[in-house]
Amino acid sequence: MKIAVKAGQIQQEETELIVVNLFEGLKTPGGATGAVDKALGGLITDVIAGGDFAGKLNELAVLYTRGAIPAKRVVVVGLGREEEFDLDKVRDAAGTVAKRVRQLGVKSYSTIVHGGGKAGLPVEMASQAIAEGTILALYKFLAHKSAGEGETEVEQLTFVEFDESKLPQVETGARIGQATAESVCLARDLVNHPPNVATPTMLAETARQLAEEHGLRCQVLDEEQMAELGMGALLGVAQGSQEPARFIILEHNAEREDLDTIVLVGKGLTFDSGGLSIKSGKGMEKMKTDMAGGAVVLATLRAVSILDLPLHVVGLVPATENLPGGRAYKPGDVLHSLSGQTIEIISTDAEGRLILADALAYAQRYKPRAVVDLATLTGACVVALGHMVSGLMGTDAELVARLKRAGQTSAELAWELPLLKDYYRQIESPVADVKNSGGQPAGVVTAGAFLSKFAQGYPWAHLDIAGTTWIEKEKVYPLRSYLPTPGATGVGVRLLVQFLRDWVRDRDVDG
Repeated sequence: MKIAVKAGQIQQEETELIVVNLFEGLKTPGGATGAVDKALGGLITDVIAGGDFAGKLNELAVLYTRGAIPAKRVVVVGLGREEEFDLDKVRDAAGTVAKRVRQLGVKSYSTIVHGGGKAGLPVEMASQAIAEGTILALYKFLAHKSAGEGETEVEQLTFVEFDESKLPQVETGARIGQATAESVCLARDLVNHPPNVATPTMLAETARQLAEEHGLRCQVLDEEQMAELGMGALLGVAQGSQEPARFIILEHNAEREDLDTIVLVGKGLTFDSGGLSIKSGKGMEKMKTDMAGGAVVLATLRAVSILDLPLHVVGLVPATENLPGGRAYKPGDVLHSLSGQTIEIISTDAEGRLILADALAYAQRYKPRAVVDLATLTGACVVALGHMVSGLMGTDAELVARLKRAGQTSAELAWELPLLKDYYRQIESPVADVKNSGGQPAGVVTAGAFLSKFAQGYPWAHLDIAGTTWIEKEKVYPLRSYLPTPGATGVGVRLLVQFLRDWVRDRDVDG
């Protein structure tokens, strides 16, 4: 999708469709909406007075101008109550408009910056939210459909800003929003692909392609190289599958030793049967989503490169399948990890933490300022938090606080869980340094406790995205126009991009 920014008055735009807005309860439009209303001879006011439009969030009115202004149609979108208005309402409203525009068969349209006037939102952030909501709402996954759905695709969105002094802010926000949202769509694609397509090899090829297209450095370790390093935990999980495991390293600003190093680690379990501790057959097809953390890391590196953030960002993705083959690892086995610690296997369905253990140990070589891992790690997180927020734990309070703030800004919320020392007793092993499962009680926390044993020598935080990665039923998920139903959400990309942008901003402020 092409996004353009121009100075002008929205009522003078010569286009198929223009978009304005209204807060709930207002009887007389003001600002740009008022200017359009005046040019239309009070048509918007009449629609409000007639009770056909109240300005409720995501409410739409489609008006035909009959030549009164150059645009053929006007869409008025409701923003809800002004006192409840925020950036995510902008994102949601923009997505609602985009879907309606597509239904109307319109390829190109223009919009004002919702919230940038009377509501007083920062213009750059509001523009970013509109770009994100628009692109994410228009997302479809049709890669394996033999025929398309026949709808006209929206090709261009134009921001029209009356105040020329604000154009640089609108342009910056639109650029950030487009880079971020398109990267979210990449993550969604990777997760939505079937597991016979999105294999460890395919993830590695995706990383190589991203490196070539965006100037990143990519290195992919094969199983022989992993064995030489001593990645016994990752290889233990991989040995039941015929698909070869891969360890993906993707770097932005790899040569810049003067920059802060942030390492992102994503679980790349491209299919999880549970191994010998096999899962129930019901719903197992969704276990293709177990590589969502890895998809998010690759997509985030794409966005970081496009935005050219002044950071050294490293993405690590341990990628494998977990299957019950004849060579599969077994409950009772002891695996030797890269860190030198030994792991007693209680459940082969607690495999994600094993492959992350070696990746977290590998992260030490970068001497990072922070390490963040993402994983669809535990069903226990879904039980604890449902599908509204991701679980968050860490060994560094400041890092955890940074991620929480980024989650609030991006509307990809994370809720901190208590990584207390008493929980560590559940993963003590009589035969090894640690066991890979502490049982059902506090399963999400003991999984985090396990990971923390391998995240040594740097500030570390863990995001459990098991409940937020995939949408199945609208009733139990957040209702947002820009989220798919059903399908992969790409959750984590917007949060991490915001986290990294905030890191740059805070560093620059602190000097």
